[in-house]
Amino acid sequence: MRVANLAEQIDRLTAPGELYEKLEGDKVRCFACAHRCLIRDGQRGICQVRFNRAGTLYVPYGYTVGLNPDPIEKKPLYHVLPGATALTFGMLGCDFHCPFCQNWLTTQALRDEAAGVPPRPITAEQVIDLALQSGSRAVISSYNEPLITAEWAAAIFKLAKQAGLLTGFVSNGHATPEVLDYLRSVTDCYKVDLKSMRQENYRRMGGQLRHVLATIEGLHQRGFWVEVVTLVIPGFNDSDAELRETANFIASVSPDIPWHVTAFHRDYKMRDTDNTPPRTLLRAAEIGVQAGLHFVYVGNIPGHLPQWETTWCPQCRTALVVRYGYWIESYNITSDGRCPKCQTAIPGRWWTHEQRR
Repeated sequence: MRVANLAEQIDRLTAPGELYEKLEGDKVRCFACAHRCLIRDGQRGICQVRFNRAGTLYVPYGYTVGLNPDPIEKKPLYHVLPGATALTFGMLGCDFHCPFCQNWLTTQALRDEAAGVPPRPITAEQVIDLALQSGSRAVISSYNEPLITAEWAAAIFKLAKQAGLLTGFVSNGHATPEVLDYLRSVTDCYKVDLKSMRQENYRRMGGQLRHVLATIEGLHQRGFWVEVVTLVIPGFNDSDAELRETANFIASVSPDIPWHVTAFHRDYKMRDTDNTPPRTLLRAAEIGVQAGLHFVYVGNIPGHLPQWETTWCPQCRTALVVRYGYWIESYNITSDGRCPKCQTAIPGRWWTHEQRR
């Protein structure tokens, strides 16, 4: 799709934003993400989808380009209602330009001529109706970077909470304290991609490591349920030293934060790099345990390392949730979130008796 035509379509599907401040000379400062773009009249932010028109910041609103009932394990959120369906919606744009992006057709819209998917107008009420019709127990913003479309997500999440649904972000974590405060009252769960512990790698992707680390800390402090994912890429972030730094950082925030180490598959502009072998993910998972993390998972290779798809009680090692990929083979957590054998409290958002009826 031609960039100019796509820009016209999505610019019509906007609303005045809330995550910005007005400055002199019709300039605005956006704080939906950590770039904190200073945007002059007639210009766009780094994300390409938030723009200044006569001193008002207009933001994406009232459309989706992806709307699917997914297993919540696909996010991945392993400590949130295992086996639940999560209606997942996405929009266009991102504040990063990762060369290995697996959603580049949506994230790189208006940045890459080959990217772009036509937007489909929809109301927040229609999204929630679809969630309820599909039997979803959660509504998740994903497929692009949800921080840059946070106002639209918040509008949907407010209705989702009224309907008794959980809500969540699947994000690169390049956030600001302002956007986390804005989201807190309507957002339950937040999955962060911690892509590397090297600033030079983040510079290549278009961000700063320190902001992502601060986001993980800020999410935990504010009471979001947080899970962290590292896509382990050969030659990029798979050294023992870097994996150990990643695990140690997460453990320093809380050893109860689940860490998912997942397999890279060639995509977008990183097609000459080998796919991640299972032995690398096993090494990463063992490093996570050595760092003191209570819940470490291996992803994107279902069935290869089944013990690392299972949620174990950190106290007595009872198998609490046994998975095969996105399939839940057994679920053994009590309705008050405890191990049935030793009564250890298991952190997460678990099924109650009422929800499982």
